[in-house]
Amino acid sequence: MKFKDFKYLRPDIQKVQKEIAELSNLVGENKSLEIEIKAIHDYYNLIDDLETMETLVSIRNSVDTTDKFYEDEQEFFNENGPIITESSNNFEKRIFASKNRQGLIKEFGELLFKQIEQSLKTFQPEIIPDLQLENKLRTEYQKVMSSAKIKFQGGVYNLSQMTPFTQDLDRETRHSAQLAISSFLEEKETDIDRIYDELVKVRTLMASKLGYENFVQLGYDRLGRTDYNALDVASYRKQVFEEIVPLTTELVARKTKRIGITNPKSYDLTLSFKSGNPTPKGDRAWLVDKAQKMYEELSPETGKFFNGMIDLGVLELDSKPGKSGGGYCTFIPEYNTPYIFANFNGTQHDVEVLTHEAGHAFQIYQSRALLNPYRWPTLEACEIHSMSMEFITWPWMKNFFLEDTDKFKFNHLSGSIEFLPYGVSVDEFQHEIYENPTMSPAERKAAWRRIEKKYLPFKDYGDDAFMEKGTRWFRQGHIFGSPFYYIDYTLAQVCALQYWIKSRENHEETFKNYLSLCKLGGSQSFVNLMNSVGLKNPFIQGTVKEIVAPIKAYLNTIDDSKL
Repeated sequence: MKFKDFKYLRPDIQKVQKEIAELSNLVGENKSLEIEIKAIHDYYNLIDDLETMETLVSIRNSVDTTDKFYEDEQEFFNENGPIITESSNNFEKRIFASKNRQGLIKEFGELLFKQIEQSLKTFQPEIIPDLQLENKLRTEYQKVMSSAKIKFQGGVYNLSQMTPFTQDLDRETRHSAQLAISSFLEEKETDIDRIYDELVKVRTLMASKLGYENFVQLGYDRLGRTDYNALDVASYRKQVFEEIVPLTTELVARKTKRIGITNPKSYDLTLSFKSGNPTPKGDRAWLVDKAQKMYEELSPETGKFFNGMIDLGVLELDSKPGKSGGGYCTFIPEYNTPYIFANFNGTQHDVEVLTHEAGHAFQIYQSRALLNPYRWPTLEACEIHSMSMEFITWPWMKNFFLEDTDKFKFNHLSGSIEFLPYGVSVDEFQHEIYENPTMSPAERKAAWRRIEKKYLPFKDYGDDAFMEKGTRWFRQGHIFGSPFYYIDYTLAQVCALQYWIKSRENHEETFKNYLSLCKLGGSQSFVNLMNSVGLKNPFIQGTVKEIVAPIKAYLNTIDDSKL
């Protein structure tokens, strides 16, 4: 069966509530360990069925945000998701209080109880209307950003389709493209400001109702972070500021020298080489064919996995009108398959997003037989799989980029370093916002620009007054949809760069290590997953400096002026 034939049927919420309630009655009250174990398995099977329908709606809504049927079904889940959470919360309370806890820990692992403990802290029935509003606002933001119809050089483009123009060799084309994107965002400024203001307020209100000081710790708890806190993250950001910002400033100076610009503006930094950025040398079908051969050669496991995805038709890669921006990977439990969503636009990013999302997909494919809460790890660990896959596939990049291979490798590795300061700036911004939730929209923008100047001191927006006042974050969907989920990419990048170092020493052993990490899924916490496969912990002082040293040495051996 192909994805297009996967059947969606709106769940009967009252029936689901009743079934969860019946399963809740099988936990506690002197029930045997065997009965409780079966009830837990039955509960997660029920959740799998529900998540299948919800995921199908989410996918089909993001593929075409103008489809009224799936827009209405998304609204249905926005409204009813928190109601199901209440039922799930009641079931989890029974598990947490079970007299058979030690037997359940032996069967399911201790992490499940830590996850449940966090889950119980993050929900009470009185926040159901607030969760419903938060869901509605997330969807509204996605719809606003997907509505872009930017007239440029005789065509009409969405935000993703504008990317090639922002990387054009002609400086005025890059400049005009940035101004055109800013013009669209400025048209939507009032809507975006309102949506975010309401999101901050409703999240702060939920935190207050649940007994938190502010939304920061609630945000951490909702992300399932069990072995680090905001202080650890602040210390890590300091490492990036001290070790990476100076290196990034150097790399940007090398870039501007390469492209021959003495007074670089923000729209110049999207161009990496005077001869043009590296690009894949074929269309979507050609790229998928090259990826298929690559994964068949990488290992039997990756070959079987990728061929299965092609057979099922679960690669949604073309950019088109009405489609949400960005890329993601998700999992459809009933059909036991990952699903990859992307927006190809003819740039280097096409190959990066394909390998990145394939890393996510390969991990969930390897851990698909695990219990529902253990299939995915927490998000910072999830991003290790995706970002590491980008580096593990380096030996095959010549098949995608041909004569641009050396340019790609330099650009990919240096770009991975350059990303870190931006990633931590997004995180620092969110901490400041939720620690000061009464900020006005203008104050938020000023805070963004101040933080941006701290971590990206070379960013000069020139005559783009809209960006200069602090609105670059408008395009960072994570800020709206999943607060505090962005530092995860930088933490994972520090881990992925370790895989780059290891793979240059012994590619075969590195892949085996990576495969073992994928098979663990989310059965361990972030720090324990790193420890299990011998990765250095980014939170430990000195880790960033140690890891960046061989990368800086490698980049310094390359005469990038000739690329």
